[in-house]
Amino acid sequence: MKIQIKRFDKNLPLPEYKTAGAAAFDLYAREKTVIPAKTVKLVPLNIALQLPKNHWAILSARSSLHKKGLMIANGIGVGDYDYRGDNDEYQAALYNFTDQSTTVEQGERIVQMIILQRERAEFVEQSQLNTEDRGGFGSTGH
Repeated sequence: MKIQIKRFDKNLPLPEYKTAGAAAFDLYAREKTVIPAKTVKLVPLNIALQLPKNHWAILSARSSLHKKGLMIANGIGVGDYDYRGDNDEYQAALYNFTDQSTTVEQGERIVQMIILQRERAEFVEQSQLNTEDRGGFGSTGH
């Protein structure tokens, strides 16, 4: 699959898969960003994309992000097919959960992205789904 991409700072590398088996590719912070304690800041990721039709993107934390005291504020980010303008730069909303400021350096790999094919659900309402209720959180004993 080929993805049309625009880099805002051409001194930073294109996104890349770091291993042959990687499902996600790393994205780089476009600028140095200081994130004060207990706050959220948007970190620009240096790319705008034109995803192929019926595809979408998941933006997730790299596994090491927590070591900096950071997490993605909204859990994951979703990039829709129609988020594709020339200036629609992807950004990561990062929350600093520590009691001290932390810095994301320019060019630092902070998040990763997965491109997936989209299939839209068609909802068919029913008055009853199943005669057996499964319970809720922890209902299997784990």
